[in-house]
Amino acid sequence: MDTRWLDKEQKAAWVRLAAVLELLPGALDSQLRRDAQITHFDYFVLAMLSEAPHRTLRMTALAELTTATLARLSHVVQRLESRGLVERFPCPEDKRATNARLTEAGWAKVQQAAPGHVDTVRENVIDALTPEQLAQLTGILDAVLHRLDPSRARTAIYERYD
Repeated sequence: MDTRWLDKEQKAAWVRLAAVLELLPGALDSQLRRDAQITHFDYFVLAMLSEAPHRTLRMTALAELTTATLARLSHVVQRLESRGLVERFPCPEDKRATNARLTEAGWAKVQQAAPGHVDTVRENVIDALTPEQLAQLTGILDAVLHRLDPSRARTAIYERYD
C-alpha cells in the first residue's frame, strides 16, 4: 500500500489544525480553572446538565452528549458530586440506570463560569473570524465530523444548536 503523503497545502492546513487542537483546550482550561476552579470538561458536563429538562440526565445520555466514555464521565461526575455541584441517584424509570442532576450549587457554578467562558471562546475563536469564515468553519467541521461519525449517531447533538 502506497502512502498518500500530504502535499504542501494539505500539510500547512493539518499543522495549523493540530496546533489549534493542542492550544485551544489549554486556553479554555486556564480561564475556567482561574475564574471558576473547574476544568473545561467539568464545565461542559455542568452545561449539558443545565440545558436538560429538570437539569437531569441519565449517565449514558450525558456521556453521549459530552462524547465521553462512561468511565471518564463517572470519574468526573464523582469529583463534581464531591464538590456538591452534581448529585447521582437511581433512574426512576430503570433502576439499573443512574441519573445525574445539577444541584443548586452546580447551577450557580454554571452561571458564574458562563460569562468568562463565552468571552474566552469569543476572544480565541469566534471574534477571530469574519461571518463568512464562521459559516465556512461550520461547514468544514461538519465534513470532518461526518468522517469521524459516519453513522451520524451524534449529529443531533451538534445540529440542535443550528
